[in-house]
Amino acid sequence: MNKVLNLFDFTQKVNYKNEILAGLTVAMTMIPESLSFAILAGFPPLVGLYAAFIAGLITAIFGGRPGMISGGAGATVVVLIALMRSHGIEYVFAAVALAGAIQILIGLFKMAKFIRLVPQPVMYGFVNGLAIIIFMSQLEQFKTIVNGEITWLQGSTLYIMLGLVALTIGIVVLFPKITKAVPSSLVAIIMVFIIVVAFGIETKTVQDIASVEGGFPPFHIPNIPFNLEALQIILPYSMIVAAVGLTEGLLTLNLVDEITGTRGNGNRECIAQGGSNIANGFFYGMGGCPMIAQTLVNLSSGSRARLSGIIAAITILLIILFGAPIIGKLPMAALVGVMVMVAIGTFEWASFNIITKMPKHDIFVGIMVAVITVLLHNLALAVLVGVIISALVFAWQSAKRIRARTFIDDKGIKHYEIYGPLFFGSVMTFQEKFKTAEDPNHIIIDFKESRIADMSAIEAVNNITKRYSEAGKTVELKHLSPDCRQLLRNAESVINVSIIEDPNYRVAVESV
Repeated sequence: MNKVLNLFDFTQKVNYKNEILAGLTVAMTMIPESLSFAILAGFPPLVGLYAAFIAGLITAIFGGRPGMISGGAGATVVVLIALMRSHGIEYVFAAVALAGAIQILIGLFKMAKFIRLVPQPVMYGFVNGLAIIIFMSQLEQFKTIVNGEITWLQGSTLYIMLGLVALTIGIVVLFPKITKAVPSSLVAIIMVFIIVVAFGIETKTVQDIASVEGGFPPFHIPNIPFNLEALQIILPYSMIVAAVGLTEGLLTLNLVDEITGTRGNGNRECIAQGGSNIANGFFYGMGGCPMIAQTLVNLSSGSRARLSGIIAAITILLIILFGAPIIGKLPMAALVGVMVMVAIGTFEWASFNIITKMPKHDIFVGIMVAVITVLLHNLALAVLVGVIISALVFAWQSAKRIRARTFIDDKGIKHYEIYGPLFFGSVMTFQEKFKTAEDPNHIIIDFKESRIADMSAIEAVNNITKRYSEAGKTVELKHLSPDCRQLLRNAESVINVSIIEDPNYRVAVESV
């Protein structure tokens, strides 16, 4: 019994009331978003709801941390639109299942740790860009279709929508001052729903997007040929879906870690995501990943355990089976108001306070990530660009730190004491330190305060030894750390130098 309790994280500290109410709130915000993404991609609407139920339930139980909400996210769905148009939905299901298998392998090989390479400025840009996307996506609810054309709401319809959104926002902001026993987002949705029904207000509802009525997700093997040609078609999409899903998932996990002051398990999250996508592929789901907006709704509603995610998933299933007539009448204005408040809460307003204290390149990276996120709606690409730019800046800054202190001892031997890392970015400066023609016949290069990091560094050392060898002079290397010695032993075919053994020298290395 204790093992079961540990699995679900149901401890005495869990507030069951908060978890249940948070789960209901999350379900209300997930339904229209899942429907919208499915329709956007050309899928049947229920495919989006099935993904919300399957991904939400599996990751809530087995995911990397409590509090995270998964579902049919737009980032992964956008990747599959081209495949849907070119080969149909059966290939989409197969690609989703294969993406899940890839994600499980990434988790089993414990590769989630690479998310640590995402710098803080990239996180700022990512979160701020995401907040802008959440806000802008709500503007779509102020549009309607007239004579086959999409136009903005006008007249009384627009004013009613704006008024209900403002009312929702007001309740979300003011209700916590009365009591925090119930999530203000859920109260706002219920109160606006009651007002619309009681006064017969005509406004846009969930059923105007699509029907949410259906049955239990049926088991289905994707109807595609099981051959190499089909694999070549779906594999590129599967790899991108796996990468995008894990990037969003692990970044969301880090964000929740910061908010809750706890630490999740990235590799476990990879495996749970993979399992949910395999299930999606075989049960008519469009696939998905953690949804940051719904996760933030969940956390702001007081959830800190797995129960809320389970409640949200089960609620979505019950709505599909039994509650469609009621949920279909839910006013979209209430959901828009809640998501606007989520966008405001997501934005890192503190980044404005520290922007003048950040290095210029960090400011550039943060703005670049936010812009790419907003313009392309591709969170994975935005993060990748930010990491690459940050890595290049770091490499350039490190390259400038290489320097050498020289002296000649009483035996006439010249010593070069190297400071700073020797790698591809610093090799040119390193080679310029040596004066082959002016140096005595014997020199020692001391790496006590440096290290040979890559093949470019090995080649640089090789070039130095060649220059001195051609001049009839001797070069010896001193104080090489064990990893540097291993690099040189691996490269014996391209370099031949004399290493001074120093058994008393020790290098501090990071334990793995």
